[in-house]
Amino acid sequence: MGSYPPLKSLPAFEASMRLKSFALAADELNVTPGAVGQQIRKLEDWLGVELFTRTVRQITPTADGLAYAARIAPALQQIRDASHQLRDQSNHAVRFVMPPSFAAKWFSKRMSRFLIAHPETSLHVGSSSVLLDFDHDPVDLAVRYFDGVDESLETILLYQGQAAAFCAPSYRDGLGLDRPDNLAQATLLNDILHPWWEEWLGRFSTLTAPDIRAIKRVEIDQTSMAIEAAIHGQGVVLANPLLAEEDISEGKLIHLFPDQVVKVPSGYYLVWPKNRDLRAPVKEFRDWLLAEASDLGIK
Repeated sequence: MGSYPPLKSLPAFEASMRLKSFALAADELNVTPGAVGQQIRKLEDWLGVELFTRTVRQITPTADGLAYAARIAPALQQIRDASHQLRDQSNHAVRFVMPPSFAAKWFSKRMSRFLIAHPETSLHVGSSSVLLDFDHDPVDLAVRYFDGVDESLETILLYQGQAAAFCAPSYRDGLGLDRPDNLAQATLLNDILHPWWEEWLGRFSTLTAPDIRAIKRVEIDQTSMAIEAAIHGQGVVLANPLLAEEDISEGKLIHLFPDQVVKVPSGYYLVWPKNRDLRAPVKEFRDWLLAEASDLGIK
């Protein structure tokens, strides 16, 4: 028996432990579940202990498995970090992920400014509402919509969350929406990711709770889709003013009641892992993004 455990087994073990599934680990590692199971068995044979108990379609870590995972996790992370750092030290790529609505409504029209100013940088942009795992996802920086509290991340607030009412000019004129109480006659486009209508109407209208519940609504599970519905005269949307900025400038939307805005606990934060040294191109992109936010007065 060699001095080291079967090293090919360690990624299979780590993924299986984290995902609680040989099948999911296989998907992540781009191998078959049988191959993952075989690697785990090799590791168990070398260690002389069982790392998982296996039942039909389910695996459960044993106490030995949990203890072993806790011991080797820092070492595996060091290997990943050292490898990525060495691979990326001459790499001019920047990998950036953000929520889809932020990408579509704010970032996309500004992206070319960075590329023109930094033609040597290769920008890889993605949009996702799924919470990123910087330890396993190949991402340098991200924008996350949350409360800003995460001890594992460096966080810089780009824009505090707000809820304001927007609709198409023709929709306002057609229903005579000149005060919040008039929304009783409107259709509320409810972004279920950011459901603030009860709080907004409770604060700025004189409508009773039953009156508010009786207002017609359309439930929409994507912020950008809710805004598009408002642009096309389908109703009134509560949205972050940041995301409506371009459509207002083009006359597609109007801010119905500019003085009636609810501040919400979450906001758009630029984030990256603590204690990670950012490469020069990543720092340049971070600084550019912060300047764009600051120059536009959106902090």
